[in-house]
Amino acid sequence: MKADKIAVYCGSYIPSEKIYSESAAKLGKFLADNNITLVFGGSAMGTMKIIADAVLENGGKAIGVFPAELPKKLLHNGLTEVHYSSCLAERKAKMLELADALIALPGSMGTWDELFDALSVCKISRGKKSMPIIALNINGFYDPLKDLIKNSIDAGFTSQETASFLTFIDNVDDLSNFFKSEY
Repeated sequence: MKADKIAVYCGSYIPSEKIYSESAAKLGKFLADNNITLVFGGSAMGTMKIIADAVLENGGKAIGVFPAELPKKLLHNGLTEVHYSSCLAERKAKMLELADALIALPGSMGTWDELFDALSVCKISRGKKSMPIIALNINGFYDPLKDLIKNSIDAGFTSQETASFLTFIDNVDDLSNFFKSEY
């Protein structure tokens, strides 16, 4: 199976450290160069805008899944395709439906919510909607999450199998090797 569409969870703010913005742009170029369609939240703000711009500037396709409850002025205006959702929960479900794999860039509560929701859906579906779920651990951003998962395993709340649903990759360059080995 090849990942034709990858959902990327990312933020609506420009991060204070440039490495995060640079990584979002690099990921966008990676997707376009590998003919992988971006599926994302559809916003023209923050790292969402950065990744979509990079995909489109490099000849790729970008699908936005945009909550109708948000002002239309926040919607990225250059997208290949737009799906409107009635709420954030519906947006998460649509992004999962469209995607073959998921990548969480460093972000905030919305990004974390999407990541944990995807992991929960994967666990509950018991493989019916299994796909690679990757935390792009730029600059060690997700190291505390690794610790939290380890603590949860040690305390008996999370199984090794469930923990294995999430793969940590430290930089965009390593994604190529991951997808070559997975597919």
